[in-house]
Amino acid sequence: MKIYIVSGLGADFKVLEKLQFPDHLEVVFIDWLIPGLNESFPEYINRMASKINDSEPFNLLGYSFGGIMVQEINKIKPAEKVVILGSIKSDKEKSKLIKAGQITGIPKILPVRFFNERSATAYSVMRKFFDPKNPKVLQYFRVKDPYYLKWSIEKISDWSFEENPDVIQILGDRDIVFPVKNSKPNYIIKGGTHLFPATKPKEVSKILNEIFQ
Repeated sequence: MKIYIVSGLGADFKVLEKLQFPDHLEVVFIDWLIPGLNESFPEYINRMASKINDSEPFNLLGYSFGGIMVQEINKIKPAEKVVILGSIKSDKEKSKLIKAGQITGIPKILPVRFFNERSATAYSVMRKFFDPKNPKVLQYFRVKDPYYLKWSIEKISDWSFEENPDVIQILGDRDIVFPVKNSKPNYIIKGGTHLFPATKPKEVSKILNEIFQ
């Protein structure tokens, strides 16, 4: 059975490369697409979902923003199981920072040039706060298209979703992007920052093998 995987905002699949899945699963990574000008979120979701063959059973796994994406995909192409890493199951679990972005509308009014190569690099440096003890943190965030970054942050801020109780959620207890206190995850990774799939791969792989056994 295939398991389709979507990584996080600005991240390539290096952040997930150390994860070990059961042998009976065929891992298929779905690359982020660059949104079209004024493309709606539903239209974008349909494009991402078009890469999935739903003529046969499959699973979905998403990390961070990818966790939001696979839950949206699951609404139009239902999976056997949906697992999210370092992500949220509904808009009620958003952090105060993300809620502030939604209320103020700041992500919408920021110009695209704010997310240009120089700003994107500075933005990546800020991600050190996600795991200050990891000297290799910058290598995980490589998607720097300005329009994609602006569009994605807007969609995360505006995201509204009713929790699906069947979604399996794994969070790190030191995640400041999606704080564990706002959620009731199925599994908690002790000492896990937002980058726990990369820094705690053995613990995560053990859980994944339990889920997909």
